[in-house]
Amino acid sequence: MQWKNITDLEEIGQIQQQEGYSLIFKHSTRCSVSLMAKKRFERDWAVIPENTALYFLDLISYRDISAQIAETFQVYHESPQILLIKNGDCILDASHSEISADEVAEMINS
Repeated sequence: MQWKNITDLEEIGQIQQQEGYSLIFKHSTRCSVSLMAKKRFERDWAVIPENTALYFLDLISYRDISAQIAETFQVYHESPQILLIKNGDCILDASHSEISADEVAEMINS
C-alpha cells in the first residue's frame, strides 16, 4: 500500500465524491508525536483492505488544504489525525494515540 499526497484543494472534492473507503492521514512534519503515530499506523496497515485509497497530507506545507478537510468533513482539526471517509462522509476521525489501523480495518470490515 502506498500514500497518495494531497497537494491541491480540488483533491478534497474528488475524495468526497469517491465511492467506497478513503483514508486521510494529516501529518505535521514538525511534530515527533505525529511521526510516531504515522510510523505505528504504517507498521500495522497491512490489516486495511487493499481497495482503500490512502491519502497523506503534510499539513505544515498545505495548511489551507487541512482547513478545507476540516470544513468539508465537519471535523475539528487535529494533528496527527486520520479521517476514514465512506462514500463522501467521514465515519471515523481519530488523533494522536487514538490512531489505529486495526480500528480503521474494523470499521471497513463491519
